[in-house]
Amino acid sequence: MPELPEIHALAAELDAHLAGRTVNRLDILAVAALKTYDPPISALAGQVVRAVTRRGKYLDISIGEIHLVLHLARAGWIRWREGSPVPSVRPGRGPLAARLVLDDGSGIDITEEGTKKSLAIFVVGEPADVPGIARLGPDPLSAEFTKGTFLGILTAAGRSQIKGVLRNQGIIAGIGNAYSDEILHAAKMSPFRPASMSAEEGSLLFDAMQATLLTAISRSTGLAASELKREKKSGMQVHGRTGQRCPVCGDTVRQVIFADSALQYCPTCQTGGKPLADRGLSRLLK
Repeated sequence: MPELPEIHALAAELDAHLAGRTVNRLDILAVAALKTYDPPISALAGQVVRAVTRRGKYLDISIGEIHLVLHLARAGWIRWREGSPVPSVRPGRGPLAARLVLDDGSGIDITEEGTKKSLAIFVVGEPADVPGIARLGPDPLSAEFTKGTFLGILTAAGRSQIKGVLRNQGIIAGIGNAYSDEILHAAKMSPFRPASMSAEEGSLLFDAMQATLLTAISRSTGLAASELKREKKSGMQVHGRTGQRCPVCGDTVRQVIFADSALQYCPTCQTGGKPLADRGLSRLLK
């Protein structure tokens, strides 16, 4: 799933292509992906794209006075298309979910791979009309998100596990499974430790969060959408690297499997050398 750094880079690339251009139409091929009906998608025709920005993990394409908001979920992606679109397969077949077509035929293709479809497309008057955006917590890279703000969040979270706090979009916007693993590895903290911690520990975690996100943004800035997934994977220290050597200490990266996801960590760096119980494996052994 693309997270804050990748969505940041996608927004920058799309803004460079789309801003100031006139929309011809929005074609919806995967009907279930469109979550709104008012305004209708026909209202986008003839409107000029003002900007493309990021709101947490959401892409916000401002078109006239309307917002085309995209949430790519687990398997969604966007590809810039220079020329006119070729005839598509029958709606509902294949990965193509929607197309934004500009007045010269160029535009973007919105795709989703796999059988579990959770890509979401919204056409709204205001971004806050999207329920997920209305519930977003503060952006960790905004000027208002200070160290004091973060320490307050940790205190309020109490005994909640820090991994869950970091990836809860209602608490902090934009961080998901991958970058929460990376942040905790950089901070040398167990993913299962309570969120409530000393001011010194909280400050270290804040610095790790900022450094991890800013470094990822720096790596991805200027890359085409087709290169972002590969760049994200290559920059990971522990996430997605189960069984490989930790680049910091050389220990073996371990994982814990949950119902619908898995986390990765380094025992030496994060848990005092003690492997965490793999709940998925425990269930298999019963």
